[in-house]
Amino acid sequence: MLKLGIIGTHIITDQMLDAAKTTGKYQLTAVYSRTLDRAKEFGQPYGATEFYDDLEKFFEDGDFDVVYIASPNSLHYQQARLAIENDKFVIVEKPAFVNPSEFSGIQSLLAAHPKARLVEAARHIHTPLYKEGLKKVDEMKEHYVQGATITVMKYSSRYDKVLAGEEPYPNIFTLKYAGGALMDLGVYAVYGALTMFGQPQSVVYYPTLCKTGVDAKGVAILNYDKFSMTLNFGKTANSYLPSEVYGLKDTLVFDSIFETQKVTYYDADKKAHQLDAPVEKNSMTDEMNDFADLFNDPDNEEQMKKYKGWMDLSEMVNSVMYSLRQSAQLEFPADKDQE
Repeated sequence: MLKLGIIGTHIITDQMLDAAKTTGKYQLTAVYSRTLDRAKEFGQPYGATEFYDDLEKFFEDGDFDVVYIASPNSLHYQQARLAIENDKFVIVEKPAFVNPSEFSGIQSLLAAHPKARLVEAARHIHTPLYKEGLKKVDEMKEHYVQGATITVMKYSSRYDKVLAGEEPYPNIFTLKYAGGALMDLGVYAVYGALTMFGQPQSVVYYPTLCKTGVDAKGVAILNYDKFSMTLNFGKTANSYLPSEVYGLKDTLVFDSIFETQKVTYYDADKKAHQLDAPVEKNSMTDEMNDFADLFNDPDNEEQMKKYKGWMDLSEMVNSVMYSLRQSAQLEFPADKDQE
């Protein structure tokens, strides 16, 4: 049983803990929050026994093997550094890091601490149904592919405070904490594009900014050798559009790119074929299972191969997202800190 510590007491952490419980491979032991009261309030119902409001004491004294970091985006880098320096296994909620400089720094630190491992929580790439979808994309690429559209748009209740002018604004809608649509739901879209087609030749991002200076929604174009992809994502509207990959006469349809429940292949005769694979009730369960397998046998050759693949993909996603921001002249304070 892996002992689990957490940073970030939010809805996403509740979902992760539910998934962790489903796997039967984790037990929450330690919680860090800005106040001890909040740490206890969140952690005691899950059976946690250690509570901290001092991050260094959390890492130095906490009894846990794995730490899950779900703090604001701009805090991931320093918190992950502390975790690695204390030889912990680390799960960082997406996006793992703000820019390539941060990613490079983490890679160097991991090399200096060979007992540590770090993975980015990108739930959909670990699910069997999404993997079946990628296999079908590979089959389509053998014939003809004309590109794809990916849509991830969900209204955030926290945007109500932005509209009302209630300060301080929610972290996800601030430049200080590296917020915005791209750095939230957009990560799923970028992961989708890169798992399907790899590194694009060029990218451009057209954001719609809100009053706080971050991108509330936007459209990204990823250009490949013979086609382009359109990524449509945002936090200020609800979209019910699926995501699609276009062949010549055939099309592959994902009902959702990050909460994939159904994938349908339409052949050249417009006949629908539904792909078959098990789907967990909690979409984070598969990744938590995969991460547990790695952490329980971190030097296993097969596990190390998977780990390297996840890290390489995470690095590519980080690079593409930074290039998208550069194209739109979207800069965070963390970018200046890393220069």
